[in-house]
Amino acid sequence: MNNSHSHAKIFYGISELHTVSHQGVINDAAIVIDDGIVQWVGEQRLAPDVDNSVNLQGKAVLPGWVDSHTHMVFAGDRSAEFEARMAGEDYVAGGIALTMEATRHTGEQEHIRLLEERVQAAYEGGTTTLETKTGYGLDVASEELAARIAGQYVDDVTFLGAHLVPPGMDSEDYTDLVCGPMLEAVSPYVQWIDVFCERGAFSEEQSRRVLQAGLERGLQPRVHGNQLGLGPGVKVAVDLGAASVDHVNYVSDEDIALLAASDTVATVLPACDLSTRQTLAPARKLLDAGINLAIATNLNPGTSYTSSMNFCISTAVLQMRLSLAEAIHAGTAGGARALNRHDVGEGKDSQGRPAKGCLTPGSAADFQVLNSAHAIDLAYRPGMPMTYQVYRAGHQVN
Repeated sequence: MNNSHSHAKIFYGISELHTVSHQGVINDAAIVIDDGIVQWVGEQRLAPDVDNSVNLQGKAVLPGWVDSHTHMVFAGDRSAEFEARMAGEDYVAGGIALTMEATRHTGEQEHIRLLEERVQAAYEGGTTTLETKTGYGLDVASEELAARIAGQYVDDVTFLGAHLVPPGMDSEDYTDLVCGPMLEAVSPYVQWIDVFCERGAFSEEQSRRVLQAGLERGLQPRVHGNQLGLGPGVKVAVDLGAASVDHVNYVSDEDIALLAASDTVATVLPACDLSTRQTLAPARKLLDAGINLAIATNLNPGTSYTSSMNFCISTAVLQMRLSLAEAIHAGTAGGARALNRHDVGEGKDSQGRPAKGCLTPGSAADFQVLNSAHAIDLAYRPGMPMTYQVYRAGHQVN
């Protein structure tokens, strides 16, 4: 090919290009982008002539991480709770209430400053697509504020008023509040609705009621489920067509069969598992059953205070028995599927938008350049600074 593309840019000198598509891994590769979109990928020797070029000097390139589960809007600190847990105390869901007061009493500008810092830190670690949830204010005004500001900084916003019943409130009364005035206030700003379907949080009946209320307002369901033990979370998610059920530390044979026969993604959160000293989610078993798998950080102040997808990917390889390719897929295309942003053909998602989590013509030019020639160093050299450059819609963000 030798057509000149005056506005395009070619990145060449790529040792390994992980397309996370049918093209697989391309060695000695190049990628051409224009107007935030991938235009061409392939072997460097076959690349088109492009006026603007960047020599990556033998570094590896892969799609930007798609972090499909975070909680970025919060204030306060729970390091003392974490320290106590590391000293032997059990994790219980009620710790969420400790963040509630700080979040409610923090002003909008301070919330924006904290959110900007957290988003930028995620970008600097190779993440290019972010979902985040409300769920730490747990009253109408605070949830509306969280939803409104989150949409200014992240790609997908989820309403999680059903995170925990605030202290002193009746669970049924609070569920009514979530399904009524709170949902009405946040719905202009969010695309998703979520519920913590778990002991100590919301029952199966309450969870179904919350998700159904969201569906009636055009919001798509997600579920926190099966984190602390076997429970109804997976069944609720599959029954209501949730895009993802997240945590899934404890799954029965029935749960696995339900997920395998559905389009619902199982999202594992390894940093959370380590921080709570839970049994690691059975990612290997889920994959072997043919279930769509995603890996996300679960960034939050209580149980997973990290936005490092690199850490989660290395953990998946080292401790969850995933291959490098499987872990990369789960952290890119898998996360995109959990947000309905995956490639359904020609680099587009189901709504015709540029797909996320892959590098194929038509997809978003969201990619990361590693400080290494080999992506396996994400696991082979755990904890080392592996992120060299990060591009979101073709623009460098780190």
